[in-house]
Amino acid sequence: MPAFLSPELGLIFWQLVIFLLVLFLLAKFAWKPILLALKEREDSIEGALRMADQAKLEMQQLKAGNEKLLTDARLERDRMMQEATQMANQHREAEKARATAEANTIIQQAREAIQQEKNAALAEVKNTAAKLSLDIAERILRRELADPAAQTQLVDSYLKDVKLN
Repeated sequence: MPAFLSPELGLIFWQLVIFLLVLFLLAKFAWKPILLALKEREDSIEGALRMADQAKLEMQQLKAGNEKLLTDARLERDRMMQEATQMANQHREAEKARATAEANTIIQQAREAIQQEKNAALAEVKNTAAKLSLDIAERILRRELADPAAQTQLVDSYLKDVKLN
């Protein structure tokens, strides 16, 4: 085997010593800070993951709370709409009843006024008929009684009627 390919025993010994020395120095001074930094990094990642999970749970709780609030708001809106509808119906019925009562009162007053007018018109017609009858009777009697013989004949006929009754 050629000499440049096989290392000498002294070289192997010093390489091994230097390797062990570097290993000792790294173990003494570098491994602990590196491992500590890796541990801190691992802890911060785990903390961030826990916080993300907690934030996710909080978001789910907030979402559930929002959905409950929306449901409650919808129920409240529906209740308020139902109350408003009931109030409107009650108001409409009350106004309808008031209008009906008012219309009935007006109709009754109109009927009374019509009856009064009718009675007044009938009284006026009776008065007019009585006046006309009296005027006609007076004219007939004047014409009939203008002649003295007619007067005597009228008195005699009245007396006959009275005696017969």
